[in-house]
Amino acid sequence: METLHHLITHYGYLGIFTLLMLGIVGIPVPDETILTLSGFLVYSGELHIIPTFIAAYLGSITGISISYAIGSTFGHHILVKYGHYIHVTEARLQKAHNWFEKIGRWALLLGYFIPGVRHVVAILAGASELQLWEFALFAYSGGFIWTVTFISIGFFFGKHWGLVLHTVNHHIIIISIAAFIITVVSYYIKKRLNKIPKD
Repeated sequence: METLHHLITHYGYLGIFTLLMLGIVGIPVPDETILTLSGFLVYSGELHIIPTFIAAYLGSITGISISYAIGSTFGHHILVKYGHYIHVTEARLQKAHNWFEKIGRWALLLGYFIPGVRHVVAILAGASELQLWEFALFAYSGGFIWTVTFISIGFFFGKHWGLVLHTVNHHIIIISIAAFIITVVSYYIKKRLNKIPKD
């Protein structure tokens, strides 16, 4: 924690951008902790909210775009063989593949909230030749929600952000499934309402 605090306060917004970019690509960096700590530093007056969010968001979407590019360039078989160099194990690939098969492009949005899955899902999206605009729509939307969520935890809960982050991480899969269900239900309700003829 002290190391992260030092890196962020020393390198500022560039540090946030770089750490999150590397974390999303697969370097073992505690992404959620970085975001929440950044929110706390905004709360304590050491950082400003707008540049903090911009740096974090750009870092996250740059990282996931690199993962997508890796998938589209090298494909699945190469990743199985050499993926361990960027912490892409066969087990992680299989887990992400199952997610991608079940919920498709929505896995890009929800995958942000599952450590060890987000960058692998992006790699699979690239390997499956998902069009760039579709990837960007879901992945960048997910990055926005993920960034806002964890920066907000640090900002609004202040000194207690560590406890809240631990609780969120403990129930992250339940939270992600609930968010997915709410999103899908909202989409279908909106679709049905649009079909109702207006007077």
